[in-house]
Parts: sequence; C-alpha cells; structure tokens
Amino acid sequence: MERYSRIEKVGEGTYGVVYKARDLSTGGIVAMKKIRLEAEDEGIPSTAIREISLLKELNEEHIVRLLDIMHVDQKLYLVFEYLDVDLKRYIENGNRDHAPIAPHVVKKFTHHLTAGLRFCHGHRILHRDLKPQNLLVAQDPRGRVDAHGNGEILKLADFGLARAFGLPMRTLTHEVVTLWYRAPEVLLGSRHYSTALDIWSVGCIFAEMAMCGTPLFPGDSEIDQIFRIFRIMGTPNETTWPGLEALPDYKTSFPQWSPQDLARVVPTLDKDGLDMLNMMLTYDISKRISAKRMLLHPYFSGFTP
Repeated sequence: MERYSRIEKVGEGTYGVVYKARDLSTGGIVAMKKIRLEAEDEGIPSTAIREISLLKELNEEHIVRLLDIMHVDQKLYLVFEYLDVDLKRYIENGNRDHAPIAPHVVKKFTHHLTAGLRFCHGHRILHRDLKPQNLLVAQDPRGRVDAHGNGEILKLADFGLARAFGLPMRTLTHEVVTLWYRAPEVLLGSRHYSTALDIWSVGCIFAEMAMCGTPLFPGDSEIDQIFRIFRIMGTPNETTWPGLEALPDYKTSFPQWSPQDLARVVPTLDKDGLDMLNMMLTYDISKRISAKRMLLHPYFSGFTP
C-alpha cells in the first residue's frame, strides 16, 4: 500500500468503496477499489485472487485496465486506470447543457462497447452487470477524433468481478443493485450464464443512449422488471423461447402482452439500428446476436472506430 496515496473517496460501486489515489512511483492518478466481500470474516477466497489475476491480462483499448492487485490485512484492493466520467453522468451532463447525446456518438459508443465485449467474450469472461454506471468515458489517448471532431472513447469497467466475487443484491449503502439491464433468462432464474446475457444489457444501454438517457425497462422489482420487458417485447412462449417453461421462476399465469413496434418505442434509431436492437433483445439466447456478429451488422457499415 506504500506505493499509493489516497486523495479522496469518489464513489461506492457494486463491490465496495472507490478512491482516487496517486501512484507514488509514477506520479499518475489511479482508481483504487477496496473490495467488500459478503463473508469478509472468512478472508479472500483463493479462487477470487486467481480470477482477478487473470484480468490483468485483459489488454484492450475499450476495457479499463487493471494495473495492480493488493491483498493487505484480509482486504483486497484493485488498482485501475482512473477515468472520472461514467456514461450515466455523461448523458446527464449533456441533457443539462441542452446537448443530448448525438446519433453519431451513440453509434461510436455502442461500437466501442461491443468491441470490448467481443474481446472479453473471446477470453470466456462475462460481465454480468453491464450498466451506464460502469461504462467510462475518456479522451482517446492516441488523440484520434471522429468525423464530427469528437475525441471521446468508451471503456468497460468491472469486467470479471461478478465471477470472482459473486453479484451482491445491495451495494455498500444498501442501494438495490439495478435490474434495468438484466436479461430475462436471469430474471426467470436461469443458472446457465452465457455471453448472451451481456448482449441483452448492451441492447438496453444502446436504446437508453438513443433515447437521451430514458431507460428502456426501468423496473423497481424483479416481477415489475419482467413485466416491463413483456409489455414492450411481448410475453414469450415456448415457440419464441424454447425452454422457457422449464425456468425456475416462469409462471403460466403471466399476463399476455403483444410485442410493440420498436420504431415507436425508440423513434430516434434508423432502420439498421432498430434491426440490431431487435436482434439484441431476442428472448431465445441461441438466436440472440453475438458481439462478433454485431460488429459486422449494417448499422456499423462505413463506421471507422
């Protein structure tokens, strides 16, 4: 710990307290996460240490780099590169300044998010808790700007932490972990986690960016979350979602809703954007689009990262 000097507490994430700190060996600013574990009295599981050590190998421009791991006095500290604006705040700031997120930025950020996801999925690592709060915005370190003069890039934070530590239901301040971006198979009790659950989350974030920060499915409980999805995407059945009735929390008594036209729900997206969104929000996980296929979708044709 002698290498780092805390400057200030900057937030409380899903896994514990986040500090802004200075790396005394380089003079650089870093983000230091003090991990809170559900069973902290039992110490840090060796499996968690192994899982986290693997994350240091994830070197991709759209993933927040894990720089260091420290295990001190039965506590675990993770040191990441420091970025001070998340996507949620970025959108809020733009709305406040009457400069809502522009369509070309929606496309660019969605491409960056998908590229980071493809890299991690290629390494068989899921996120499981994607949301605007753990997508961070930074200036491109290589100084690149797009055709509109925008030099910002999007980076994914907290990759792999759910597998290492589990996903707590509440944060340190007892705030309920948001369900808005959670895939329907998870909400209905599936224990078969696949890369498809992250794709559903990206679909929700994509739509939210396109709607200038209005969430697509802002549920306030698990059942409300499921019903909000059903009201827009239609109530699924064994034809649209094979294996649905075998899920632990499926009920034959669920209300029956017809699917809405996504063009009316997210009117700011063009035809290709709506097509890609539909493919991301497909109930059947075997048919849900992958990150690799998303990058080849016509929505991104002509786009240069």
